[in-house]
Amino acid sequence: MAKGKTAMMRAALAGLHRTGAGRLLAPFTQGEGLIFTLHQVRPQTGEPPAFAPNRILEVTPDFLEAVLDQVLEAGLDVITLDEAADRLTHGEGGRFACFTFDDGYRDNCDYALPLFQERRLPFTLYVPTEYPSGHGELWWLALEQAIAKADPTVEVERDGEVWRLPTKTDAEKNRSYEAVYWWLRGLPEQKMRMVVCGLADRYEIDLTQQCRDLIMNWDELREFAGDPLVTIGAHTKDHLALAKLPVEEAVDQMLGSADRLESELGTRPVHFAYPYGDPGSAGAREFALAEAPGFRTAVTTRKGMLFPAHKDHLTALPRVSLNGEYQSLTYTALYLTGAPFAIWNGFQRVDAA
Repeated sequence: MAKGKTAMMRAALAGLHRTGAGRLLAPFTQGEGLIFTLHQVRPQTGEPPAFAPNRILEVTPDFLEAVLDQVLEAGLDVITLDEAADRLTHGEGGRFACFTFDDGYRDNCDYALPLFQERRLPFTLYVPTEYPSGHGELWWLALEQAIAKADPTVEVERDGEVWRLPTKTDAEKNRSYEAVYWWLRGLPEQKMRMVVCGLADRYEIDLTQQCRDLIMNWDELREFAGDPLVTIGAHTKDHLALAKLPVEEAVDQMLGSADRLESELGTRPVHFAYPYGDPGSAGAREFALAEAPGFRTAVTTRKGMLFPAHKDHLTALPRVSLNGEYQSLTYTALYLTGAPFAIWNGFQRVDAA
């Protein structure tokens, strides 16, 4: 998230906390519970660098541990997605939280799993099946690496020409990252991947090695999935924005990932996460498509709490990000009230369009 937007969001959260508005709104906004989303969990060594645009995808083990305890102390049940679907469908049980992780980072095993094991709490990991095979393209990290290396400009192939953006200072690097990132997100998937591969070649970044360094391989994933606390969900084959794909290719990404996970791990996944998960990556068409492969639930990254009406939209569930820029229990206490998301969504409880 751009620095300006981060500052504005922090100010808004601080206002909700200072005025007590979150607590006042909670009876109307907290809903039945929420689904947290995380990516990487690893210790922070020293001061974070000024240029670290993907820090939003990282939290420390200490912060995750504190959030788990906070959720339990607030009286929420930490449950599986299956039980969450049951509670939404039948309207029974107390307020709950689910914890989900995307992509299969190795640090999830090293740092997150022990925290859940210590408390005997369940969670879900969504896996794009090319990643544990070592063929994933974590392009957002490659882009960060390229811009970190580039000086005084980063060069990107755009529409047959070289696009040069300034990278001499950290502020320039952050602005250039935002510009290139959102331009790439607007491209067709295959074209975007071609641009990223060209960028990786230009700045000598080995995408395959990067994936193998950061993501659990199949052997590691099999051991990880063997813990009864762990549920493995599907996350497509190649981590593509499904809304940009033809129907046949989108279905293949969904079905193919479920088939591969069943083949490798012995259990067919019934839970799914849309890559990126924003409205431009997954919408009404994808929500309907997710029902065909037999997924019981599918999650987005649309912000929000879970309400009884979500029983009719189990393949369009919102999630709440544990964002590396907001590692404060003051913020997460507000998340549990649902107030920030109600305001964000104009008090609309279900967004499945």
